[in-house]
Amino acid sequence: MKKIHKYGVLSIILRNSVQYFKKSKGWGIIEQGVAFFRALSWTVGIIATQNLFDAVTDVYMKNQGFQKVVIHLGILAVVVIGQQVLSGIGQYLFKKVSYTNMGKFMVEFQQKLGRLPAVNFENTDFLNNVNKAKECLEYESLGHFASICLQTFTYYLVFFLSVGGYLFRLFPILPLIILIAFIPAVLGQLTQVKIFADLEEKNAPLRRRCEYYRKTITGREFYKETRMLGGFRFFHHLFTNALLNMTENTWKTEYKAAVLKILLNIISFVGLGVSILILFNTVMTGNISIGAFVSVFIALSQIFSIMDEIVSSHLSEGSETLGQVANYYQLMDMIEMEGKRETPDFNDGITASDVSFTYPNSNEAAINNIKLSIKKGETIAIVGENGSGKSTLVRLFIGLYTPDSGNIEIGGQNTKTTHPNSIFKNISGVFQHYQRYKMTLAENVAISNTKSSPEIEKIYIALREAEFNKNEITLETMLSPEFNGIDLSGGQWQRLAIARGLYRTNDFIVLDEPTAAIDPIEEAKLYNQFKQIVRNKCSIIVTHRLGSVKLADRIAVMNNGEIEDIGTHDELLLRKGKYADMWKAQASWYENRTI
Repeated sequence: MKKIHKYGVLSIILRNSVQYFKKSKGWGIIEQGVAFFRALSWTVGIIATQNLFDAVTDVYMKNQGFQKVVIHLGILAVVVIGQQVLSGIGQYLFKKVSYTNMGKFMVEFQQKLGRLPAVNFENTDFLNNVNKAKECLEYESLGHFASICLQTFTYYLVFFLSVGGYLFRLFPILPLIILIAFIPAVLGQLTQVKIFADLEEKNAPLRRRCEYYRKTITGREFYKETRMLGGFRFFHHLFTNALLNMTENTWKTEYKAAVLKILLNIISFVGLGVSILILFNTVMTGNISIGAFVSVFIALSQIFSIMDEIVSSHLSEGSETLGQVANYYQLMDMIEMEGKRETPDFNDGITASDVSFTYPNSNEAAINNIKLSIKKGETIAIVGENGSGKSTLVRLFIGLYTPDSGNIEIGGQNTKTTHPNSIFKNISGVFQHYQRYKMTLAENVAISNTKSSPEIEKIYIALREAEFNKNEITLETMLSPEFNGIDLSGGQWQRLAIARGLYRTNDFIVLDEPTAAIDPIEEAKLYNQFKQIVRNKCSIIVTHRLGSVKLADRIAVMNNGEIEDIGTHDELLLRKGKYADMWKAQASWYENRTI
């Protein structure tokens, strides 16, 4: 897989392990220390078993040494109890470290997304990478993978070295036979890395589709339309097909892994059989004691049990999670937003010079050679048909996207060389696809300016300016039926979104078609009030409805990603171009309304 090859298995293991220790703040070291002593306890237990059986043999053969039996039995009991205590402590520490690290990795992931260019979210490949990284976090793969890798050394390696040393002292050839049986199993499991990495590549986009189709079937925001229009069966069919494709991909991969596992088990059983034959022959010739025979037999049983655990569980899970961990680091290593930290001075206005922009994975420019300036205190209306580039131009003007060619200067700062957070500092906006946050009314408004404590009076002013009708609603009212609250009408939600935009401190504000659910008369009143609010600011209005754009100082008419015409309402009507045609069409619609 490309990204695993790029980072390398060892580099991923090292990076993941270092983060594991850093984030766990000492608890990770304690966890691995417990694993180390657990591994040694097996050898101590094997030796204690040998001593106990040798003591029992002496009692049986010589009728003496019963006191030794009691002593060695006590030692073995202490060892077994110690193993159980260490096991319990290890499980507790594993959960503690896993939960602690999972939260920190999740925060790190969310912060990373906030530092990535917004245009990335228009890229399908990027969205797939985000989905893979989210799955890695949801399955706790980062902490689990680190634990697997670290315990390979602190537990399993220590176990094999200590028990292997014990066996080598009695039978020098036994560790070699076990090693020969074990190496092919390890190599075979490592080949599963590519198998499961390829599976993740295939299933990531399908999983994203499944999640979307599931929302259309079960989501509250979809159920009215899907039930009324009979869309349930349609989306259920799409969901089922995507799920079947995912299942088929997974089944094929698991089948390959199962065949490989059978072959590995055959090798392991052959190694175990040879070891038992050697042990049986040695005890029959009297070369070892009964205690040594029992302890070696127990040691072999433990070794092959641990080998099966490593091959079937740890290496298998490690090979599956490696691809997910690589996906996470691929996202975390993406180039972040950069630029100087200088605040724009909006006295200089906003200027676009020969600006062109193309969306990722598109061959056609969405914006082409745009030239436009906005002075302080000026309101520009942008109108045009669907797909003409209005919203894209707005995203460029507020610094959300940067142009492919040309420059946009916001308050004297070039959006290509200034950090977006500096650009956003005094910009606010209300967009067509606003969010309905499942929080209180006050939080829904104040979320646009979280750097300071909510100002109650300012919230009331923003709600009043947006003409939000509170009725019996208080600022503490939860706006979500899911959390024992209430829901608002579409128009009220839109007014709330406008209040959110007005609440934020700004020198430049954008209204990108935020009034679709408000009737034209109320919209006109709102825009007239908006004009008063922004009289000393730069502002942009994007709308399909032309009834309210007359209040703008200038109107830019867009068509196919270009500004086809610009001027005042009266100037554009006199030119009898596209704007005049749109105006006449809408005027005729209003005149012929029967409502």
